[in-house]
Amino acid sequence: MSFSVKINFDGRQIVWKNVIAFIFLHSSLIYGAYRLFTSPPWKTMLFAFVLGTHSGLGITAGAHRLWSHRAYKAKLPLRIFLAFLQTMAGQNDIYEWCRDHRVHHKFSETDADPHNVNRGFFFAHMGWLCVKKHPSVIEKGQTVDCSDLLEDPVVRFQRKFFLPLALICCILLPTYLPTILWNESVFTAFMIAGLARYIISLHLTWLVNSAAHWWGNRPYDRFIGARENHYVVLGALGEGYHNYHHTFPWDYSTSEMGWRWNYTTCFINLMASIGQAYKLRKVAPDVVRDRMKRTGSKQDLMSS
Repeated sequence: MSFSVKINFDGRQIVWKNVIAFIFLHSSLIYGAYRLFTSPPWKTMLFAFVLGTHSGLGITAGAHRLWSHRAYKAKLPLRIFLAFLQTMAGQNDIYEWCRDHRVHHKFSETDADPHNVNRGFFFAHMGWLCVKKHPSVIEKGQTVDCSDLLEDPVVRFQRKFFLPLALICCILLPTYLPTILWNESVFTAFMIAGLARYIISLHLTWLVNSAAHWWGNRPYDRFIGARENHYVVLGALGEGYHNYHHTFPWDYSTSEMGWRWNYTTCFINLMASIGQAYKLRKVAPDVVRDRMKRTGSKQDLMSS
């Protein structure tokens, strides 16, 4: 016998375990703010910042540009390293992350889009994780081929052991390293380097789904919702050139700006220079110019 509680809000069945988890995670920000204005643990806060930034590369350079879009190729050591960082980021396993992202691109801003911005800013930001998926997401999602992902043994291994790996990489390591290296208290390390670092990195990723589909210009394609948002560029390691990215999703740099303000592109370029990344895909400048002339917003072209 099983007992379940189903509550629908505006036709959306709430996933209470996620809602409760988010409330708990956000409590760490209150504790972090309190410590910041009383007795700030600078070493632990700096550690959390560095860890959050570099684990984010597992999402941007790994799950997004490498595995979701095949925008470049990576040798085994780099794929293992990116999978480790992506596990530390704790945003579902690589296969699930990429599946949702491919569905988002193919059915962007329809009911089949997992984080459809037409259902509101909050829904696109994090509300989509608080309610059951729209039936169209499941139905249309089955038409998106993700078989290539499971051809990678790194993806298969991480998917099979994701829960214990995520517990170790996302929570235990960030908690215990500060206690070992500079005698931080377990509670402070857990709340700041573990939870606060994690929820902040989630929000920065979510901004790509919400803010970058809500504010900004559209110099490449005025017919889609994705926009160029330079604030998101800074916060999400170069992922805010979103109108360009949805227009040319196979470009490894996700922009025509090259490395400028694009930390993830700098990282991939570094990996290419040491032979770990190769076959970096880039859109030819004349193709970009022709597309801008055909579909770009004339007003945004003048201001960009």
